Amino acid sequence: MKYRKLKPWKYQLVEPFAIQLGFLPPGDIYTEFVILGIGGRLTLKQYYAWDGASGPCPDIPNIMKGSLVHDALYQLMRLGLLDRSYRKSADLELKRVCIQSGMNRFWAGLIYWGCRVFCGPASWPKPDTLVYVILQ
Repeated sequence: MKYRKLKPWKYQLVEPFAIQLGFLPPGDIYTEFVILGIGGRLTLKQYYAWDGASGPCPDIPNIMKGSLVHDALYQLMRLGLLDRSYRKSADLELKRVCIQSGMNRFWAGLIYWGCRVFCGPASWPKPDTLVYVILQ
C-alpha cells in the first residue's frame, strides 16, 4: 500500500476545471492533475487538491477559484515546470479571477500586493512529497 499525507490541503475538485489564462506559457506542461497548454488554457483534473487562500485571507466564495488557479500555477513553478519568471503573471491571474468572481477591485488589489510581497518562497522548488510504503 502507498499513500501520501495531504494534511496541508483543504479542498479537492470533484469535477474537472478549466480556465483561459491571460498569459501564454512557453510550451505545453502536463502533470498528473494539471495541464497548462501553450495557448494559455489551464485544466485541472478531478481530484486536484489545493489549500484555498493563504495568510490572513479567509476562504470566501469569491477567492476560491482564484486560489485554485494561483495554487496550480505556483505548484508548476515549485516542480520546475513553469519558470519562476511567471510568478507575477500567476499573481495577476489571482487578482483577475477574484474580480471575475465578484470580489471588490480594492480587495483583489490588496491580495495581489500581498502575494507580490510575501508569496515568493511558495514558488521556490521543493522536494517531492514523501511517499510512505507499507510492506506486508
